[in-house]
Amino acid sequence: MTARDDFVAGVRTMAPVLPGILPFTLIFGVVAVSVGITPLQAVAMSVVLFAGTSQLAAIELIGQHAPAAVVVLTVVVINLRVVMYSASMAPYFSDLGVRWRGVLSYLLTDHVYALAITEAEVTDGSVSLRWYFLGLGTAIWVAFQAGTVAGVVLGATVPDRWGLEFIIPLTFLAILVPEMKERTNAVVAVVAGAVAVVGAGLPVNLGLFVAAVVGVLLGAVLNGVSGE
Repeated sequence: MTARDDFVAGVRTMAPVLPGILPFTLIFGVVAVSVGITPLQAVAMSVVLFAGTSQLAAIELIGQHAPAAVVVLTVVVINLRVVMYSASMAPYFSDLGVRWRGVLSYLLTDHVYALAITEAEVTDGSVSLRWYFLGLGTAIWVAFQAGTVAGVVLGATVPDRWGLEFIIPLTFLAILVPEMKERTNAVVAVVAGAVAVVGAGLPVNLGLFVAAVVGVLLGAVLNGVSGE
């Protein structure tokens, strides 16, 4: 297979996932505008971060007028899982140059990792993993940015009195509930949620940040215990 064939294979593999991505990105664009972020800033955030869950958390904090440091720290903590993804994928790309690794790192998301690591573990070498990964990442990146732009345009037409900020908590619930089937995930969710509620009155809106830290640390501990 050629590099082009491997790239197209990645795009095709990601294609069935994209319909589930678009509503998420639309919500981000709509709510970003509703909390006072300009359309250009919303699109720029989507391009620079390219991390849906942390973007929604950032929007939630910005809407509450949290300090920039708290917003940045929260985004970093939520995205710590990507470090584990990178460590898992690193052996397959150890022979690549800095530019290639930089591009692939930027495109690394939950969906891309899940599909790429599956291919990496079963491939017999007939598929160029770098081009396959690039196809996966490019497909979801284009869909993500297109959805954000559409959401920003739609959000600009929605009256402020609609108060669309409530969509963010609902979106997080939609993400969270399916994950509650695992006992570890349920415990982490309950504890982190309780910390967020208790910490709601903390200065400079630190409640969400503290809850995120507690959730990440507890998840790491519980997964470590269960893996023994």
